[in-house]
Amino acid sequence: MPNSIPHLLLQEQFLNRFNGRTLIVHRGFPDQYFKELLEQPGGGGHFRIDVRIPPGTPPTPIEWVVHQHVIPLDLPMPLLVKVDPDCLYLRHLLHGEHVGHPSEILWMLDAIRERYHMRLERQQGYYQPVPGMPVEENDLDYDFNND
Repeated sequence: MPNSIPHLLLQEQFLNRFNGRTLIVHRGFPDQYFKELLEQPGGGGHFRIDVRIPPGTPPTPIEWVVHQHVIPLDLPMPLLVKVDPDCLYLRHLLHGEHVGHPSEILWMLDAIRERYHMRLERQQGYYQPVPGMPVEENDLDYDFNND
C-alpha cells in the first residue's frame, strides 16, 4: 500500500503530540457553544476535531485515532477525550438530547479517569475499548476530587 503508515508509528506520533491534552471530537457545535467554550478557563486549549471532515490519505495520527478507534464506538457527540500515555478516556458532553454548558468540561475532566463512557487502552498499534458508565448516565459530581 503506497499511502500506508504503520499503525504503531501513527500511535506513537499521536501520543507524542497529544499526551496530556484534551480533545473535543464533534460534528459541529450548537449556536454560540464555541464562543462560550473559548470564554471558559482553558477552553481554547482543547484540541477540536470535526469528524465531518474526512481523513487524508494517509491519515494524520489524530485522524487515525478518531476515525479508526473513536467514531466506530458510536458514542454521542460532542465527545471529550483525555489523552494519557496508556489510555484514552472518552465522555460525551450531552445531558439528554442537549449539549451541556462548556463550563462543565472542567468538572468532567476532574473525574474522567473514574467516570468515563469508554476507555481505550493502548495496545501495540491499536486501542482496546473498555466500557465505563452507561451512555445514558452523565450527571456531574461537583463534590468529586481526583487528587
